[in-house]
Amino acid sequence: MTNHLAKENFIYAMDQANEPAMKVKSGDQIVVDTYDCFENQIESEDTAFDSIDWSKVNPATGPIFVEGAQKGDILKVRIDDIEIGDRGVMVTGPGLGVMGHRMENFEVKMIPVRDGKAIFDDKLSIPLNPMIGVIGVAPEEDSISCGTPGAHGGNMDTKEVTTGATLYFPVFHEGGLLSLGDLHAAMGDGEVSVSGIEIPATVKITVKVVKKQSITYPFLENEAGLTALVSKETLDEAADTAVELMIDLIRPQTGLSLSEMTMLMSAAGQVQVGQIVDPLKTAKFHVPMYVLEAYGVEVWGRS
Repeated sequence: MTNHLAKENFIYAMDQANEPAMKVKSGDQIVVDTYDCFENQIESEDTAFDSIDWSKVNPATGPIFVEGAQKGDILKVRIDDIEIGDRGVMVTGPGLGVMGHRMENFEVKMIPVRDGKAIFDDKLSIPLNPMIGVIGVAPEEDSISCGTPGAHGGNMDTKEVTTGATLYFPVFHEGGLLSLGDLHAAMGDGEVSVSGIEIPATVKITVKVVKKQSITYPFLENEAGLTALVSKETLDEAADTAVELMIDLIRPQTGLSLSEMTMLMSAAGQVQVGQIVDPLKTAKFHVPMYVLEAYGVEVWGRS
């Protein structure tokens, strides 16, 4: 069954107290419309910093209550399709992103999207990589702004969260309470200016509840392999945790000792950066599919 959730059903913080905007069954497909991360407030390059309501940033459409999802389960979310709008926006300025300490003025750049490219200027068109910046479930305890990532997912700003990927989230509350938004037409690792090419979009997802198995942080699976996604105060902490989570997850199925597994991860695993501009930093640890296939590793129903 396919359900449609309009962008007018949105939240600014992921919270167990949020009323569900929709209830679906495990196995259902949902079409989700989203605003851009500025709630479509920026219409031109003349937009001033103080004309934007910064309390209305990173709206996430939802939450979606998935029947049967209970605390301790895993919520599996497959990204079936992403359709983006025809114009994106980027910003940077004082205090924003990695270079904000050297910026004197807030600047906006409108970026047309056509023929499969983002038109940066008259010299350069950037290949599209439509991806989801904010996606997650209600966190275990306190309300968390949609602009902040964590164990629940949230603003992970990770470019692999795109069509064909499957995300796995820990479920902390009944129904999971899944929300998503902050779509980008393209974004590089790090999102160093504090924005990707921000754009409204329509996302098609399929949700499924995985019982009798638990995780503590999100994971992502695609054709390339399996990736742990961890957000912490520093990249060092995030990367270390991602490596350890991955080793603990797959080692029991390999027959390898801890030292052998650690050496294998050093030879074949990849520590990568998700984003470095949000309140917590996001690191990725990726294990290629050939490693999983060699040892017959099956994760949460992976075929």
